[in-house]
Amino acid sequence: MKDYRIAGHRIRVDYDGCAETKALLPNLRPFLLNGETAQDEPVLTFTISPIPLHSAEDDAEIGRFDVGGCLHEVYRTQSGGYRFEIHDTTGHLCGRMVSNVDFSHCLAHAFPGTTPQRIYGLNNSLMMSFAFATATLDTVLIHASVIRCDGYGYLMTAPSGTGKSTHTRLWYDHIPGCDLMNDDNPIIRIMPDGTPIVFGSPWSGKTPCYRNISAPIGGIVRLHQRPKNTIRRMKPIEAFAELLPACSSMKWDARVYNGVCDSVTKFIQSCGIWELGCLPNADAAILCHDTIAKENH
Repeated sequence: MKDYRIAGHRIRVDYDGCAETKALLPNLRPFLLNGETAQDEPVLTFTISPIPLHSAEDDAEIGRFDVGGCLHEVYRTQSGGYRFEIHDTTGHLCGRMVSNVDFSHCLAHAFPGTTPQRIYGLNNSLMMSFAFATATLDTVLIHASVIRCDGYGYLMTAPSGTGKSTHTRLWYDHIPGCDLMNDDNPIIRIMPDGTPIVFGSPWSGKTPCYRNISAPIGGIVRLHQRPKNTIRRMKPIEAFAELLPACSSMKWDARVYNGVCDSVTKFIQSCGIWELGCLPNADAAILCHDTIAKENH
């Protein structure tokens, strides 16, 4: 059993004595609480079962959802929690996860398969558990690539394949003082004093960037591929419509969905939300930086 701190929240992972399973999650190591005396209780206890979890015929199917080309099935259990069936792009059942009502306790199992398949099943189970357990704590897991520059974090959001990673790489290559914080699933949080902060996370898509770091949010940018480079600040209502789909949520769960909507509203009130129409070139990165970074100086 190990405790970790992710985006300021303490979580507990119970490996059930299985060293092999622990080895499947090296991305958690930077977030390990090493000898720290934690006063807060874990917001999530995530137990990895060495034996398969059985599905129940009387669980109510909520739906089947495409997540990056992978099928996830979601069921409501008789106890009021959820069961998730996680498949990869080949249709292989990689993992099953069962939660209680508020995701404070979750039980997961990685089914036999290749090592990448087992890693995928466990990581997706843990990532969803964390996102939904913290949804009412001003904390949101967002699909974005985030670059740090002069002490501020700048998030680039867009559908997969649009060029988020390309754009942050252009910042890194052409703007001095930049480093990558996370390339796919950073965490944004409104802190108790009202400051919006972006955190690195144990989940970063295809780029292994698992950094236990944080920065005040300098701006959030919605990318669109366009024939010329343009940038404008978005109005609150359109910023909400663009930002919400990028956040991990469950529309069918009022607690989770309302929590995420409330958090997104607070981010829009606290941060600049921008639309960047861009080409994949250095001029786009420089235009973006020069326009939004000046507000932080």
